[in-house]
Amino acid sequence: MAQINPHINFNGNAEEAFTFYKSIFGGEFVNIMRFKDLASAEFPVAENEANKIMHIALPIGKNILMANDVPESMGRTNENENRSKISISAESKEEADKLFNGLSEGGTIEMPIADSPWGSYFGMFRDKYGIEWMIDFDPKYKGQF
Repeated sequence: MAQINPHINFNGNAEEAFTFYKSIFGGEFVNIMRFKDLASAEFPVAENEANKIMHIALPIGKNILMANDVPESMGRTNENENRSKISISAESKEEADKLFNGLSEGGTIEMPIADSPWGSYFGMFRDKYGIEWMIDFDPKYKGQF
């Protein structure tokens, strides 16, 4: 079965955000590439962007969360994009609480995590980096949905 691996664009703080995400999810980065790693005559890199992230990847379960910094020459990314959310299906209420409380720290809670009318334990927020998340635990699926 195919996997879906979210990819996030950041305005120069991808490494900071991913260090934060790693503190919540655990694990190790499987790939960190900086713009300076690709610098060449054909692909010149400005000195102020040399250490920014070209690609970073953090495995989370069977999926991989990926990101990069957008070079200033390409303009800023929308920091309040609201067309998409990263949805996490937890395996227990305890895991849902841990993820919700950790990831939402410093962010804005849109819907506190609680038992929902549709039968799952659910909450939504925008983290301190502007990324929107949904955390869900449904005892019928136990992290499989």
